[in-house]
Amino acid sequence: MKTKKKSKEKNDNASVSKKKKETDIRTRIVIGIFLILLGIYILLSFVDAFLDYEITGKLGGKIGLFLSSRMFGIGSVYFLILIIGIGLNLIFRRPKLYILRICKNALMFFVWIPLLFALIMQSSSENGTELEKYYGITGKVVYDFLDFYISKIGILILLLLTGLTYIIYSFNITFEFLRKKTKNNDNENDNNDNEDTDNDNKPNKPDENKWLIKPIDKENEDYKDDNDTNFSWEIKKEKNNDNDPTFEITTHPEESSSDDDSHNESDSDISMEVTEIKEEKQVKENGEHFGLDTAYDPRFELSNYVFPTLDLLKDYGDNTATIDTAELENNKNKIVETLSNYSIAISKIKATVGPTVTLYEIVPAAGVRISKIKNLQDDIALCLSALGIRIIAPIPGKGTVGIEVPNNKSQIVSMRSIISSEKFQKCNYELPFGIGKTISNESYVADLAKMPHILMAGATGQGKSVGINAIIASLLYSKHPAELKFVLVDPKKVELSLYKKIERHFLAKLPDSEESIITDVRKVVRTLNSLCIEMDNRYELLKDAQVRNIKEYNAKFISRRLNPLEGHRFMPYIVLVVDEFADLIMTAGKEIEAPITRLAQLARAIGIHLIIATQRPSVNIITGTIKANFPARMAFRVMSRVDSSTILDSTGAEQLIGRGDMLLSTGNDLVRLQCPFIDTPEVEAITEFIGAQRAYPEAYTLPDCPDEQDDTLDKENINPNERDPLFEDAARLIVQSQQGSTSMLQRKFKIGYNRAGRIIDQLECAGIVGPFAGSKQREVKIQTEYALDQLLNDLNYNE
Repeated sequence: MKTKKKSKEKNDNASVSKKKKETDIRTRIVIGIFLILLGIYILLSFVDAFLDYEITGKLGGKIGLFLSSRMFGIGSVYFLILIIGIGLNLIFRRPKLYILRICKNALMFFVWIPLLFALIMQSSSENGTELEKYYGITGKVVYDFLDFYISKIGILILLLLTGLTYIIYSFNITFEFLRKKTKNNDNENDNNDNEDTDNDNKPNKPDENKWLIKPIDKENEDYKDDNDTNFSWEIKKEKNNDNDPTFEITTHPEESSSDDDSHNESDSDISMEVTEIKEEKQVKENGEHFGLDTAYDPRFELSNYVFPTLDLLKDYGDNTATIDTAELENNKNKIVETLSNYSIAISKIKATVGPTVTLYEIVPAAGVRISKIKNLQDDIALCLSALGIRIIAPIPGKGTVGIEVPNNKSQIVSMRSIISSEKFQKCNYELPFGIGKTISNESYVADLAKMPHILMAGATGQGKSVGINAIIASLLYSKHPAELKFVLVDPKKVELSLYKKIERHFLAKLPDSEESIITDVRKVVRTLNSLCIEMDNRYELLKDAQVRNIKEYNAKFISRRLNPLEGHRFMPYIVLVVDEFADLIMTAGKEIEAPITRLAQLARAIGIHLIIATQRPSVNIITGTIKANFPARMAFRVMSRVDSSTILDSTGAEQLIGRGDMLLSTGNDLVRLQCPFIDTPEVEAITEFIGAQRAYPEAYTLPDCPDEQDDTLDKENINPNERDPLFEDAARLIVQSQQGSTSMLQRKFKIGYNRAGRIIDQLECAGIVGPFAGSKQREVKIQTEYALDQLLNDLNYNE
């Protein structure tokens, strides 16, 4: 019974609400019709008033005449539009009344326009009564009042001021174009020069990019056996019969920087183009803004900075892979012959010609074991008389076995061809760099921010230094000095010395360091510890900003949702480059390995990335801890399989041919690349081009990190009686948090690094914190506040 009563009550309530809704709709429609009819009545009166010279009010009577012209004159048009508009909204949808907008427009139509017509009519005609219909009673009253106090000139100035104000606020005129006009004029000539240079340097794209070579009999045009000598090789573009053995050669031309991509539908193989799905731009989140409404521009201080141009790099001619038919035919016959000697039958061979090596993809016949082909690597190398071949069995993602054979004539991959490629120019990476071309002659562009660290190894003279210069040059071509800083460590003292010219643009160093290129081992340890301090400081800023990485933090700072008065700042990316890591490990050992490991583990999210190169990839140099934090590894030619296994966790690097030939491992698979060649004059031209421009007053300053030996000498000179006023407060803060950190004192007390370091030294002398421990925090010797109070009382009593 209760359930029935409840359901009955619900039905009654629903019917009541439905009736109320219907009544509300009927009421709105009735009121809307009334307002529309009233508007029509006023419209007829308005027409009568302005057509009848004597203003008699024949159509609308006295009331219509008063509402249409006598009260506001021509300004009554807005009253007419407002009434009819509200009526239509009531009938067709619920109206939204914007009170401020209605009041603003009412003042314009009911006061400003009648006053304007009153000024015009009263100035041009002595008898203003017959023209009163244009400005109405309101216009006459306001005009007489203002004319008495400010005269006609004052009325004209007032009308101009209020009219301009109405236009500016109604149409939201911000005058932004006036501020941008000067900046656009300054950069217009530079942009035009860069565009002309890019257009001149675009390589011409060949008309055809794939060829199919078939053995054709001269008389019958039938396929013959490979051992038959009565046939010749003829280039065809038509697809072959699937049942016949063919030899297919695919070449990939150099990438063009243009937007047009041509595909031949009659190619012999089907290629799949993978389109990268770009993340949609998100609407900016509403939040608190500090300072101006406009976004913060990190490039403002060097707003006239010009990026390096392509003409600084050398062009080594046509970089497209050329087909040597005789060489391909010879290698093909030898591969088939060698495999047939071991009873291995194949059904198809496909050759992909690259700048340095050619990849022969073979399809084994049914029943052939892949391991048998892989074990014939030395035999195939002997038959081909090659420097070293590499067998990929099977090729990931394909049902083929790959045999990489060096070309007799290798081609130089220029740095210019990588920088001018469409992949590099149009990528949206945070830290893009081009490291070479693949076997298919495609530019390989990666993002250092996603790698996030690179471990590079190779024997002397195999291309490590050129690879480092290629990465640095790519970053210089893509990033502004405000967005990127380098920390360069060069134990050999000659490899990275050319970059000293861009010290105040792109380099970072310690505050008391005179040289921006670090060569002294003791300064290397201090610099690495300083980077650890910078990493801790940045993580504190990220925690305060409630973000997870540097990209989110900088976006929030640029949108002015972080207060600079609270210590927040725009954070550039920092790339640490170590040219010879083995020498540092031999001289400093654990002092180098500990901060390197800590940075590799934690520094990715706050924008610090490492590039470490060594010519001795042994297990005592590249330890397991370091390898675990370097997922991206580049291997140039090494001398033994053990070294290849150390750097790549697999063999293959010992089979490379040198001169920039390299294997890149990103954790998934190995990619063979030809590193681009960038010569010393090219690097010098780039650094001189950047160094000649306006720079920052000094290089980017890293947090100061005192040397242990110098720190010990300074502590002996500290007078215990001359303590800092914040000594006790700092002691209590450190005991409560159990963290002996100089950066924490800087943030909590808002003091400089020198004063905070002095307080830490005084705390160490008092026995509250332990000695300097490198990249780790100091040990806190006092565990409780009670013990601290006793210690402070003893210190005060002794004084």
